[in-house]
Formats: sequence, C-alpha cells, structure tokens
Amino acid sequence: MIGRIRLGSAYVLLLYVVLHLLNHAVGLVSLRALEESRGWFLFIWQNPIGETMLYGSLLVHFSLALWSVFHRRALRLSFWEWTQLTLGASIIPLAATHVVGTRIAFDYFGVNVNYPWVLASLTSGTWMGVVRQFGLVLVVWIHACIGLHFAWRLKPWYRDWLPTLYAVALLLPAAALSGAAVALRDFGRLAEQPGFLADLYRQLHAPSAAGVADIYMIADSLAAAALLLLAAAFAARPMRDLWERRAGVVHLEYSDHKRVSLPTGLSILEMSRIGGVPHASVCGGRGRCSTCRVRVGGPDRALLSPATPEEQKVLDRVGAPESVRLACQVRPPPGRYRVTPLLPAQAGPVEAYRRQPQAHGGERYVAILFCDIRGFTSISEGKLPYDVVFLLNRYFRATGHAIEAAGGRLDKFIGDGVMAIFGLDVDGERACRQALEAARRMALALDDLNEALSGDLDEPLRIGIGLHAGNTIVGEMGYERATQLTAIGDTVNSASRLETMTKELGVQLVVSQELLDRAGVPLEDAPRHEVEIRGRQGKMMVRAVARADMLTSLSS
Repeated sequence: MIGRIRLGSAYVLLLYVVLHLLNHAVGLVSLRALEESRGWFLFIWQNPIGETMLYGSLLVHFSLALWSVFHRRALRLSFWEWTQLTLGASIIPLAATHVVGTRIAFDYFGVNVNYPWVLASLTSGTWMGVVRQFGLVLVVWIHACIGLHFAWRLKPWYRDWLPTLYAVALLLPAAALSGAAVALRDFGRLAEQPGFLADLYRQLHAPSAAGVADIYMIADSLAAAALLLLAAAFAARPMRDLWERRAGVVHLEYSDHKRVSLPTGLSILEMSRIGGVPHASVCGGRGRCSTCRVRVGGPDRALLSPATPEEQKVLDRVGAPESVRLACQVRPPPGRYRVTPLLPAQAGPVEAYRRQPQAHGGERYVAILFCDIRGFTSISEGKLPYDVVFLLNRYFRATGHAIEAAGGRLDKFIGDGVMAIFGLDVDGERACRQALEAARRMALALDDLNEALSGDLDEPLRIGIGLHAGNTIVGEMGYERATQLTAIGDTVNSASRLETMTKELGVQLVVSQELLDRAGVPLEDAPRHEVEIRGRQGKMMVRAVARADMLTSLSS
C-alpha cells in the first residue's frame, strides 16, 4: 500500500512537471506566447484542488522516500537505483530557490510572479543561477524517467511502447530547455534597454534588497532542513538494527550450503543481499514481480506468517505451490530456514510474466511424443552445411506447427529428433487425443515438405513417431539461462523407445495401448504387439500404424 501511495504521488508530480515543460517549450515561439500559455497551466494548479494535490503529493512523496531509506535493510542497490536516489536527494537543494522565489514570493511578498519575473532574476543573477535552473529540469526529468522504468518494465505493453516513450523522454526536455533558452536570450536583449528592468520590477512589485535576502534565507533553510531529514533517515538505520537484534536472529541456509544469520525484521531478499547471495529481483523488492520467489523449508517454516493478499496474487499468477514465497515479502521470525531461489540471479522482466503452474515441479498425467528422421545421416552426406541446416529448419518448422496446432508444447529438438509434451493444461484424455492428432498432422506436413523439396532430395524424408502417456514428473529444469519446462521419467523413456521401435516394425507410428485407451481410440485395424522396453519391468502393449496420416482427425 505504501508503494502504491508513493507511486500515485509520483504520477501527480510527473503530470505537473510534464505540463510545466510543455509551457517552457512555448518559448520557442515568443515571449508573449510563453506568458499567455501560462494561463492554462495556472488554471489547473492554482486552485484549491490543484494546490492540494500538488503540495500534498510533494509532501507524501518526500516523506515516503525518507521512510524507504530508513526501512530498507540493505543498501546494496543497482547503479540506476543509486542514480535515482542521488538525483532525488539533489532536487530540493536545486529547486528550493525557484520554489521560494515564485510561490512564497507571491504569497508573502506580494510579487506578481510570471515568466518575466523568473527571467529577470536569471538575467540579473550569476551564471550559476542559470546552470542551477537548467540543471534542475534534467535532474527532475531523469529521476522521473528512472522511476517510470522501474514501475512499468513489468507491464506487458511496455516493450512495445518503449521506443515511443524513449522519444518522448528525449524530446520533451530538449524542447523545454530550448524554449527557456530562447526566451532568456530574447529577454536579455530587452533588459539591455535603459530603464527596462526598473519599470518591470515596479510593475511586478519586486521586493526590496532585504526581501530578496529573506527569500534566499528561506530557500537555504528549506534545503538544509530537507538534507538534515535525509541524513537523519540514514543515521537512524544503525539504531534500528540494534533494536531489532534484541528480538532474535534468523538463520538462513541456501542450497549451496551458504549460511546467513541476521537479526529479525529483514526480508529474505534483504538477507540474501547482505549475505552476498546472488538473488533476482526485477522490481527491486517491491512485490510487483515474481522473480525473487524462493522455496522455503526447514524446521521452523511453520512460523512464517501467511502470504498477504497482494503477495498471494503474484504467487497465484505464476502457479506457485504452498512452499514457494516471494523473498521480498517474507520477514521470517527467529528460527532456522532452508531457502532455494527458483530463478537465476540474472532473471529479467520476461521471467516475471506468467509461467506454467507445473514450473515448480510436480507429477502430472501427460502424453509424450518423440519423432526422428529415418536415415538422416545418409541423406545429409554429400550436402553442403547450408543445405543441411536449411533442410532441418524446414522440417522443424513443419513439425513444430503440427504439434502446436494440435495443442502440444514443443519441448526440445535433439539432433534431427523432436520431443513434445501434451497435457500441461488439459486433462489426460484430451492430452492423448492431442498427441494422436499431432502425429497425423506431422505425417501430412511431411508429405507436403517432401513434395516441396522433391527437386532437392534424392529420396523423400521418412519419420518415425513414438507415443506414450502416463504420470510424469514435470517442472523447470536446467541451469541459469538454460532452464526450461520439461518432463522426465518412465513415460518419457518409453515414448523414446517406441520411436526407435518404428525402425524394427517398419511403420511410421508406434503408440502404446495405454494412450489409445485413455484417448478412447481403439485402432483395431492396426497390428498389435507386446514389446519389451529397456529399463522398464514387464511388457507393453502397443499398436503399429503404417502411416500416421491415416488416423481419424481428432482436432475436435
């Protein structure tokens, strides 16, 4: 909730900044246009509602930023997080003179504040005032852009809109600074006229020298107070750590036998960072993504508080089992816990999107398909590498389309072979029917491919397909980036053996009776065989189908 309030206040402030910069950009037209366009800007913000939203958002955003510094247990931030924090801390010292010289000068000194007043103060001041004013625009804008990137990068639409957003992020401040520079140049020429500034200051009710000194004093005081509050937030952190250590110590043991022991009050993600354990966290520990998720075990796991509705929403999105939690949201009480990060430390936004519920590992009834090109070694002999790659890619594309059209998941390519899984999101009967439909479509696709390549092949391609179904272990397996959802177990091994058996039986498809019975497809015309499967006890009943394209369509 705190994060959402902080983000909401940031959006209000961003709207103010965007409209302000658009107003500056009008300076490219003329000084008169610049001042006239200021009317609609004041209409939005100089009213009870607009002022309450603006100053309320500013106070909330600054207060919650201080709370974030105090509340964050580990200051091991990324480069861009440190950049955003540093820029945010520098906004108030840079903006204090501008804010006091406009808003407070209007409210307490009766100055008729407008663009000529601001331009006059820059023209009559030192060049450092100009640098500070122009630098403020860049500091605020970059700080806002980094925050928007962190807030939006998990959104599905963000990648598509990124080029447009990047163009806006470049053009808007460029136009605003250019407009301000042109306006400052034109005003400087007017200021060279004798008596121009004196007449202007009279019309604007400019304060006396003592009043100007008071304005700078108030600005310096505000900047000093803000920096003191920021320093206090950092200084309070060690005292908070000492207080929390009195409540007990949390011991975490990771899968690589590394141990971290720290006082209670920290999240698992914070403990990992303090302990130097690499840990993914795309959203920076705000509970918006799922990349920091971990499997939590150990003797004291029952002491963990249940997931909050917000955390559970993210866990449900990725189909996480009960033992999986978001590391950034879990603050374990004193005890001993085993922690296993489920994603590589380099995981990015893509890994934060919805994943298969079986990704964390489990047993599921699925159908497995193996397919292999017969005699591909002899076919590839004498061909150039380019021709071999071209041929395989055409075959893989045809096969992949057939599998996906039937509802299956293309698991992997193994040399010139293919493995596919059916039933990750449907029941067993539907999975078996999808596997048979995929075999039929693959045979038809092969006929089309042979016809298309008839002038390039000495003999048509032939394939062997093995199908089997059963309870199988399904989960994400691998290491780092080479991780994928796959299946292992006796069912996979048997399906692979049945594919090999197509050579011995001289047929295109060998399918287990188990799969046919579950699919409700008898295939009584196909020869029946009782075969032994290496590595499997007992014999298996199978059907040998000469041509898979003769199967009845099961796409319905």
